[in-house]
Amino acid sequence: MSIQHLAFSIAAAFGAGALGAMGLGGGGILVIYLTLVVGMPQLQAQGVNLLFFLPCAAISLIINAKRKLIDWRNALWIALGGLPATLLGIWLSDIIDARWIGYIFAGLLIFIGVRELFSGVTCSFLKKRTKKL
Repeated sequence: MSIQHLAFSIAAAFGAGALGAMGLGGGGILVIYLTLVVGMPQLQAQGVNLLFFLPCAAISLIINAKRKLIDWRNALWIALGGLPATLLGIWLSDIIDARWIGYIFAGLLIFIGVRELFSGVTCSFLKKRTKKL
C-alpha cells in the first residue's frame, strides 16, 4: 500500500467518522469509498462499515446522553424493532445476489438524498449562525 493510498484511506475514515458522529450518514460514505475506490465487494464493505460504526456510535451515545438529548423510551422501541429487522437483513443478504444489494443500496442513497433536498427542513444551527451574520 502506497503512502498516498494510506493517507487517502485515513482521510476517508476520518471524514466518515466525523459525519457519522453527527448523524449525517458517514457509513454510507464509507461503503461508497470502500466499493468504488478500494474495490471491496459490497457485502464485505458493509461488514467493515458495521465494525467502523460501533466505536463511533458508542462515543456519540455517551456525548448525547450527557447532554440529555436521548429519548430513552423511544430509543428502546426503535432498538426492539431494529433487532428483528437486522435478522431479516442477514437472511436476505444470503438470498439476494451481492450485485443487487449494491443496486438497492445505491437506490436507497439516491432516495434519501432527494428526499432531504426537498424536505424543507432547515438546521437550527444554521439559522442561529446566519442571524449573527
